Amino acid sequence: MNRSSGILMPIFSLPSPYGIGTLGKAAYDFADFLAEAGQHYWQMLPLGPTSYGDSPYQSFSTFAGNPYFIDPDLLVEDGLLTKREVKAYRWGDDPRHVDYGAVYNSRLKLLAKAKKRGWERDREEVTAFVAENARWLPDYALFMACKRHFGMKAWTEWPDDIRLRQEGAPEKYRALLQEDVDFFTYLQYLFFQQWDRLRDYVHGLNIRIIGDLPIYVAMDSADVWAETEFFQLDDTLVPKAVSGVPPDYFSADGQLWGNPLYNWDRMREDGFGWWIRRIDGSGKLFDVIRIDHFRGFDSYWAVPYGETTAKNGKWVKGPGMDLVGRLNGWFPQLEFIAEDLGYPTPSVQQLLHESGWPGMKVLEFAFDSRDTSNYLPHTYTEHCICYTGTHDNSPLTLWRQEAKPEDIAYARDYLALTEQEGFHWGVIRGGMSSVAELFVAQMQDYLGLGEGHRMNTPGTQSGNWQWRLLPGELTPELAEKIRRMTVLYGRADRPEEQTGEPSEQSETAQEA
Repeated sequence: MNRSSGILMPIFSLPSPYGIGTLGKAAYDFADFLAEAGQHYWQMLPLGPTSYGDSPYQSFSTFAGNPYFIDPDLLVEDGLLTKREVKAYRWGDDPRHVDYGAVYNSRLKLLAKAKKRGWERDREEVTAFVAENARWLPDYALFMACKRHFGMKAWTEWPDDIRLRQEGAPEKYRALLQEDVDFFTYLQYLFFQQWDRLRDYVHGLNIRIIGDLPIYVAMDSADVWAETEFFQLDDTLVPKAVSGVPPDYFSADGQLWGNPLYNWDRMREDGFGWWIRRIDGSGKLFDVIRIDHFRGFDSYWAVPYGETTAKNGKWVKGPGMDLVGRLNGWFPQLEFIAEDLGYPTPSVQQLLHESGWPGMKVLEFAFDSRDTSNYLPHTYTEHCICYTGTHDNSPLTLWRQEAKPEDIAYARDYLALTEQEGFHWGVIRGGMSSVAELFVAQMQDYLGLGEGHRMNTPGTQSGNWQWRLLPGELTPELAEKIRRMTVLYGRADRPEEQTGEPSEQSETAQEA
């Protein structure tokens, strides 16, 4: 990874007239903005179909794409929908926030019309797509068809025959629910068709895509239902223990995430085949994969199932380099980022060193006036990724209001912040000027947005994953300001150093 920078911007946060960001025009416009701003990375959050709570970190599948991101305008261009049909649905009234209720009630109804027109037309291509994704797509499509059939209940509440995947049950329900199985199959075909076009366009602009990979998968997912042997479940498929983190300075009860834990012994016997398939799927989407909760590879906090807090858990040894080394060997073309935030133990630090992966430094964690922090830029080595904050942190302008006055005073002194420059721009400058090989800021930070503009507030159940960019906020002036700073600190070439014509790939994507 060469010295460079990027911007964190989830797909759902892009502007669109359809209630949520999509893989349509606004995504291409954002890629153009990144190029104009001298950025070489677009970091996204997970792209999977979301469940109750709308979190991209609790998905129905680690392999599937979110059908909400399928762009209706592109389907109109493809002859699968009409403009009148698209305009007939309500998508929400607030352009700044996703209305998941409106999207849920309308999106699949609209996409059903596209499937009705396209299924036979695209049958040959869909058949090839299914064959290419045979290890996950049939199970996912059946899983979603069954969820719809059983009123969207979790698979753990389905009748025993299909819940336990008894002999003949998958075939029985596949025949019974064939129409819905085909529907959810076709949606994945449409998602990946649009995604592949966007990714090619982004690559044509010399921009790489960073994707987020949660270490755990949701209990209510096709992944667990289809391959229960790889998870710590009892004979009735109830989790023996679930994921979380122990109590700390920030939380007296710890954090009870509730995801099923992996059966690492069984995975090791299988040569970590499940993980190899998972990373292979992510590699078809992303160029760089950020592993969320990297320390879980070293040791994980196991909480007995049924506990209401994470207090009574225990640390259990994880797969370590057995898995990490296997991933490095299988995927030499991919790069990884380790989310190693918090207080890593010596064994976690050793695993990070042996992995060769860069860890993370977050500027909002650096300015603790009570103690010296290894998140301060002068402590960095080149082999790390510097962030202003993550999707779980306040935008810089809000952080300024929330943090202790003495911490903000420390930041002012350390970074030589001035009102003339602007607080958020000064902190961004601190990250840009650091030796970290990659610097990433949230889009909200470049816009100077504060209260009401968080992506997620951990520990809360509502109001998250809703923030959206407004049309017109990405101005040429903003792109130029970002570019000037990016060039100044050696993360982009000066204009006179750029040579050559746009790539043929870029021109083709532009035409598309």
